[in-house]
Amino acid sequence: MQKSIFRLVVSALALFSLALPLAAQEGPLLKVDPPQGMTPEDIIQRFAAKETQFKLAREKYTYRQTIKVQTLDGNTVDGDYDIVFDVLFDNTGKRMENVVFAPQPSLERIQLTPQDEYAFRHLLPFVVTTDELPEYNILYVGKQKEDELNTYVFDLAPKELKKGKMYFQGRIWVDDRDFQIVKTHGRTVPEVRNKKNENLFPAFTTWREQIDGKYWFPTYTRADDTLHFSTQDVHVREIIKYTNYKRFGSNVKITYEGQDIGKGEKKPADEQPQPQPQQQQPPAQQPPQQ
Repeated sequence: MQKSIFRLVVSALALFSLALPLAAQEGPLLKVDPPQGMTPEDIIQRFAAKETQFKLAREKYTYRQTIKVQTLDGNTVDGDYDIVFDVLFDNTGKRMENVVFAPQPSLERIQLTPQDEYAFRHLLPFVVTTDELPEYNILYVGKQKEDELNTYVFDLAPKELKKGKMYFQGRIWVDDRDFQIVKTHGRTVPEVRNKKNENLFPAFTTWREQIDGKYWFPTYTRADDTLHFSTQDVHVREIIKYTNYKRFGSNVKITYEGQDIGKGEKKPADEQPQPQPQQQQPPAQQPPQQ
């Protein structure tokens, strides 16, 4: 997010509730060793393999994503950005987005950047696959109970901040039975601070829920933080919701505004031709340049 001295207008707005989900019952962090016969590296390899499966599986689901960003002056909201869009497939199996609602925004003290948009789609619902493991230092810190789940807790930080690439830095909670990430807390890095530009990111927490009895998909992200720009502090609040997950296949009819988008019989998702990254909307498998 960039600071603005002048009035800035950003596109897209759709109102939705800021109510938090029921707070998770979180137990104390126990600095204990993993179970006998299992090392932290074993756990890392197992959850990275599951995250690889999760990433591929989520690409075969349709869902609705709702994004709300607010700036606050004390307890008063003085700026809003909202957008609601459905992540769907067209009749060729190519992934696409359809904006459901996007009225005029009212943000004045910050401007959303392409890096923010990339983070909304790729870093807040954070996934670390086997291929991405070498990019991170990962430290096992213990075990913790999250509601009824027993989890392994790890801290992650990028080994190197490569130019033009964005990363997650923070903490993840991994279910000790399914070996999937069920909660994430951290922030997007790197931030930019120079004379020409300031691009800062709030700390966020993402919770996942089990979908179809198999995959732990992100369902709710919340950030409530103060961004310390060189000329002023800006209190920012973000809510991102991921709802209505449905596996794309022959029994799923995709419609938009009452019209059938994909006419004709659809093959199961496993048989669909997989879209190439450059064909997807948004195409960002690499973050925009800072």
